[in-house]
Amino acid sequence: MPSPVDGRPGLLIRDSFHYSDAVLIIPPPLVECLACFDGQQTQLDLRAALVEVTGQLQVGEIEEQLIDILTRSGFLEEEVFFGMKQRREREFAEAPVRAPSHAGSGYPNDREELRETMTEWMLDGDKVEEVSPPSSSGLIAIAAPHVSPSGGYESYRAAYRLLGPQYKDRTFVILGTSHYGAPERFGLTRKPYVTPWGESRIDNGLIDELTRKAPDAIAMEDYCHAVEHSIEFQVLFLQSIFGADIRILPILCGSYAQSIYRGGKPEENENVNRFLGALGEIAAREGDRLLWVLGIDMAHMGRRYGDEFAALADESEMLAVGGRDRERMERIAAGDATGFWDLVQENHDDLKWCGSSPVYTFMKAMPNARGTIEHYEQWNIDPQSVVSFAGMSFRI
Repeated sequence: MPSPVDGRPGLLIRDSFHYSDAVLIIPPPLVECLACFDGQQTQLDLRAALVEVTGQLQVGEIEEQLIDILTRSGFLEEEVFFGMKQRREREFAEAPVRAPSHAGSGYPNDREELRETMTEWMLDGDKVEEVSPPSSSGLIAIAAPHVSPSGGYESYRAAYRLLGPQYKDRTFVILGTSHYGAPERFGLTRKPYVTPWGESRIDNGLIDELTRKAPDAIAMEDYCHAVEHSIEFQVLFLQSIFGADIRILPILCGSYAQSIYRGGKPEENENVNRFLGALGEIAAREGDRLLWVLGIDMAHMGRRYGDEFAALADESEMLAVGGRDRERMERIAAGDATGFWDLVQENHDDLKWCGSSPVYTFMKAMPNARGTIEHYEQWNIDPQSVVSFAGMSFRI
């Protein structure tokens, strides 16, 4: 992404998979030289590019430094990177639990500080007391953001305030966006999620059923769980309400890219169809022993996300985006999976809804669910980029 650091312009590079912990800022003159690291061009090509951008003939030192820093950081596809990747994936595979990945960054790591912060997030405006939640009668699902809670707490609150004590003993089926996983695949894990609140429980019986009925659709012990925030944030809020020992079925939903870019419905992929069928069978059989939680964000607009314009929440282009978001949410609320997906497919999802696959997965598994938009908002994640999201509730 463009560097957000004042006085240090350029391109910021980091590894979302956390194989490498390095964060680099490549100065503007060197950014175009990164195109030389494509596996096709040689060091002579890199040297020629450096001569052109610097206007100097003696570029050997810059060349060596650039290659060295990219190599040591694990940003080139060679032995250092593969060693980092293998080590991280082995550590996750051998770990008994899924350790918190975003404690200390997305939310406080200290329990007392976390308790105070969660109280602030769940309060309604400037009120000093918790407001009475609206009726949760018949509730079978909620949708909340997976954006940083500090930016999206109003939408988190709109969804999670609906969960009363009567839901404590249910299995929470958490459908999260898989930002890093393979398309048309679902990531599962048997590792209990841990947060500063404590350790959750996994519904291994339902995981066994899914892996038995749709094995080719599933990445079991998917490393993406180790770094993904879309489920972790939901576990955090659920535990804050019900205590650490909640029972969950965490499912990372890869994008339905094949359908978005080539047409057709996601279930035309045989493996996706089997998984959706198996999940639907579980939904029909388990009924109100489950409560579904969707961890989804919506539109991603502005410079950070490849658009040519600077996006400002609820202004200019984002007014039209808000209207299109609401069109999609209305289709979701109506239980119209086909109508919703038709809107997603327009212009190959130029709104860049990263929550479309969990939403569609839920709609196919629970076709009788009908929704209510509890709260919608847009947030400037940086001065030129906006993410939209909402809190929703679902009943039958």
